[in-house]
Amino acid sequence: MNQYITGEIIKELREKNRLTQADLASLINVSDKTVSKWETGKGYPDISLLEPLAGVFKVSVAELLAGDAVVNANVSSNMLRSIFYICPVCGNIIHSMGETVVHCHGVQLKPEPASETDENHSINWEKVEDEYYVTIEHEMTKTHNISFIAAVSPDRLQLVKLYPEGNAEARFKINVVKRLYFYCNRDGLFYVDIRTAKNNRINR
Repeated sequence: MNQYITGEIIKELREKNRLTQADLASLINVSDKTVSKWETGKGYPDISLLEPLAGVFKVSVAELLAGDAVVNANVSSNMLRSIFYICPVCGNIIHSMGETVVHCHGVQLKPEPASETDENHSINWEKVEDEYYVTIEHEMTKTHNISFIAAVSPDRLQLVKLYPEGNAEARFKINVVKRLYFYCNRDGLFYVDIRTAKNNRINR
């Protein structure tokens, strides 16, 4: 059983929710002595109590099992707070508007940190009628390629999956696009904020 749902963490979450041991015990139908045992490391919550505990602490069962509390300040669902998770096994791409708990192929995925575009990862975009035509100067082999390009607006995400031997390019409806992301399978996630970029060719 993961330590997240025992000991100090239960105590921390209980106190955060301003509950006494007796309060928590009453809410999940156990004795306060049982809660005390959990908090002192002398016992573990039964699996049947995971959902009630999650409900009391206002977290998901997945968070309890993952071992990390996920706190999202993103209550307004702003796409500009986009987070990407990429599976190292299959290359699956998962998008979220805030931190969450994600598993793929039995692996818990961590948010992919996004870096500003660098000299080895240049990106171009130009307006073509009502679209941005985006190209990336990068090899596209099976071992080194750009996996996807995404365009993010305050209210939507547009994502194009790319494949080896193809071109690193995509077209996106302009739709007040604010930021472009792309993922290199060797070097990770990159972004450029097109609102503040000095020109359409980023090559620092």
